Amino acid sequence: MENTTEIIKESIQKAKESLARIIIGQDRVIELALITVFSGGHALLEGVPGIAKTLMVKSIAKIISTSFNRIQFTPDLMPSDITGNNVFNMKTSEFTLVKGPIFSCFVLADEINRAPAKTQAALLQAMQEKQVSIDGRTYQLPKNFTVFATQNPIEFEGTYPLPEAMKDRFLIKISIDYPLEQDELTLISRISQNDSQEDNLDKELCKEVLNEHILSMVKESLNIITVKDELIRYIVKLVRKTREFPPILVGGSPRASQALLQTSRILAVIRNRDFVTPDDIKDMALPVLAHRLILRPEYEIEGLRMEEVINDIVRQCEIPR
Repeated sequence: MENTTEIIKESIQKAKESLARIIIGQDRVIELALITVFSGGHALLEGVPGIAKTLMVKSIAKIISTSFNRIQFTPDLMPSDITGNNVFNMKTSEFTLVKGPIFSCFVLADEINRAPAKTQAALLQAMQEKQVSIDGRTYQLPKNFTVFATQNPIEFEGTYPLPEAMKDRFLIKISIDYPLEQDELTLISRISQNDSQEDNLDKELCKEVLNEHILSMVKESLNIITVKDELIRYIVKLVRKTREFPPILVGGSPRASQALLQTSRILAVIRNRDFVTPDDIKDMALPVLAHRLILRPEYEIEGLRMEEVINDIVRQCEIPR
C-alpha cells in the first residue's frame, strides 16, 4: 500500500509541474482542474477569452495520453451534433453509428451557454449518466469521461443561461483571472522567441506522467483518507448555513455537501496528506458553492458578490478544533 501511495504522490507532483510549465502563473487553477479529473466530476470554467482554458484541458488530456475533443457551442447546434447519429450505408443497406465528439475522455464544451436548451439537455444526460441515447439505443461513454465547460463572464447577448439543475451537475466552478505581470512577461517572452504555446505543449508534455490506471488508484485511495466526524458536521453546517443566510435565495443541496466532502478529500491527496483538515474544506467552499447558490435580487442590485457571501458564511461557521 505504501508503494502505491508513493506512486500516486509522485505522479500528481509530476502532473502539477508539467502543467505549470505550460499554464504559467495559474497554480490554483491547475490544482482545481486536477481535482475535477481525479473526482470523475465536471468543471465549469469561467474567464475572458485568451487565458488558456482550451490549452489547459488539452494539456491534461496529453499527460494522460487520452482522447480530447473541443465542441464550439452555437445557437444552431443540435443534440446530434455532439452525440452523433445513425447514417444509412447504401452499400450494406444498414445504418451505421457515426459517433459525435462527445465520445472522448476529455471534452471542452466551449461557450456552453450559447447552445439552446435541448442541446444543453443532451450534454446534461451525458454528464450525469456517462452515456448517451441515439435513436432509442444507449451507448456508454469512456470510463473517465470529463467535461470542462466554458462561459464568458462579460458577454451574455444571444446566450441561453444554464438552468440551475445543470449548474448543480458541475462539481466545481473554476474562475480564471488574468496572469500576474511577471507571468505574462514570461509568456510573451516565449512567443517573442517564436515559441508558441502549442510548441511548448509538445516539448514539455512529450510523455505521459499520468494514466488511467493511476487515475483509478487515486479514486480508490479516497477510501483511506480520514475525515473526522466533526469535519463532516462542519461541512453539513456550512452548506445548511447557505439555506438560511439572508442574502441567499436558493442555498446548496445535499449534493453540494457531497461535493464539498469529495473535493476536500482529493485536495488532501494532492497536498500529500491522508487526512482532511478544516483548511481543505474552507479552500474548496468557494469553487463548490459559487455556482450552486442564487442571490436575492435586492442584494445583487446592491453589488454584493457571491464570493463575499460565501466568505462571510465560512467566517461565521465555527471551525472544529
